[in-house]
Amino acid sequence: MKAAIMGYGTIGSGVAETLRINHDVIARRVGEPVELAKVLDVREFEGDPVQPLIVHDYKDIVNDPEIRIVVETMGGVEPAYTFVKAMLEAGKHVTTSNKALVADKGAELIQIAKEHNVNFMFEASVGGGIPIIRSLQSCLTGDVIEYIAGIVNGTTNYMMTEMADKGADFDDVLKEAQDKGFAEKDPTADIEGYDACRKIAILTSLVAGQQVDYQDIPTEGITKISATDIRYARKLGRKVKLLATSRESGDTYACRVAPFLLPPENPLYNVESVFNAVFVHGNILGDGMFYGSGAGKLPTASAVVGDVVEIAKNLDKNIPIEWKAQKLTLADPGEDKYRFFVRATDDQGPIEASFGEVDYVDADIVPGEVGFVTREIKQSDFDKALKTLPGYVNSIRLA
Repeated sequence: MKAAIMGYGTIGSGVAETLRINHDVIARRVGEPVELAKVLDVREFEGDPVQPLIVHDYKDIVNDPEIRIVVETMGGVEPAYTFVKAMLEAGKHVTTSNKALVADKGAELIQIAKEHNVNFMFEASVGGGIPIIRSLQSCLTGDVIEYIAGIVNGTTNYMMTEMADKGADFDDVLKEAQDKGFAEKDPTADIEGYDACRKIAILTSLVAGQQVDYQDIPTEGITKISATDIRYARKLGRKVKLLATSRESGDTYACRVAPFLLPPENPLYNVESVFNAVFVHGNILGDGMFYGSGAGKLPTASAVVGDVVEIAKNLDKNIPIEWKAQKLTLADPGEDKYRFFVRATDDQGPIEASFGEVDYVDADIVPGEVGFVTREIKQSDFDKALKTLPGYVNSIRLA
């Protein structure tokens, strides 16, 4: 059985390595060997075992009748979308690790795959090596998923862990993460929450069965979190984590990406460094959590090759995925209710005039400043109250 890879970067090379290292076990599980036949990239790779397989035109793969399975690891929406669509229309199965492509074009590509009796799979697009998508699609199809909360970005989780452990400032930890290869040269997608936003859009689309537009999800990153916020968090006995959340709300879902203060009893509290975890609550299952390596060359390649094996076992049939192109209108985020931790000028009169009864944090951390926790309040009411509060510094929701 012949396969091709489009994009020979970190993940693509990891897929080739996995197919090579686990060649025999994959052959046993599939029933025949899976051979890498072509690799699409704009570059040459002198000295690399794949150099003889390199092609520079995606049509070389489209027009090769022996290639049945294509792996897309290019990243971005274009030209990945054009290439993947062509592969599906040519009757080739596709698996991808590309969350931008899946979040933007997932419903359309699933439909094209169905029309051509092939499969479009994307396990590695959320949580790297964590088997969350197949679990939602097969193991938990008897459940209504009522709540999802995920730490789905390793860069930001590493940074929050380092800030908590070392008391370091944001900029210093970001530079350290970049030096260690945990953060991109341009870290915007990670630290502003855009990466996590696309991933919760994908998971919500799957559990809702229709398209969730990631641009409709209110998204805050970690750029406003300081070493001082971490010190307050410690006084509260909590940790700051960037969460991507989705909660059933009537006949739709309420989604959000933002930093949250987690208590020790929250199962995501101890998810540290570059690890990812996705917590789910089903109406029958109750609570469950999926934990593991959420990024990196080989963990992500593991998930991609898992899709390759699944496809190879189902070459002549389409495995249904419920994800309609009709857009889901999400719940009004202003109706979400939270308790908020707030930092402001140390003047209880204005604080209580704006928020009523609050719990003050017993901590002399910044002279002239106080931290307090509100009662549960709607997001829209909190936003209004905040406008009347003088000396506001920062706020974080409590989970």
